[in-house]
Amino acid sequence: MPRTGTDNGRSDRIELRATPHEKALLARAAALEHLDLTSFVMRTAVPAAREVVERTERVALSERDSLRVLALLEHPPRPNAKLTAAAKAWAANHKKLADA
Repeated sequence: MPRTGTDNGRSDRIELRATPHEKALLARAAALEHLDLTSFVMRTAVPAAREVVERTERVALSERDSLRVLALLEHPPRPNAKLTAAAKAWAANHKKLADA
């Protein structure tokens, strides 16, 4: 019979390697929080992972830089020779792939 997800909807598995000391420390912390080891690790790791992703994917601009971006969006510069050549190369490559 195939295994189904647990009550909390978790069905994927993650394997971790830890030293005996690390495992004992995690198990002790989980017990102090009245959680099983998996719940403790997930409760701790998921918010940390979310913060890393958000910090990495978000760009903070100064007011000056924000105004510069808005100005460029409203009045973009004309494409230079390199950009035009890259667009032509991409179109040619895309056509080759479509014809194949």
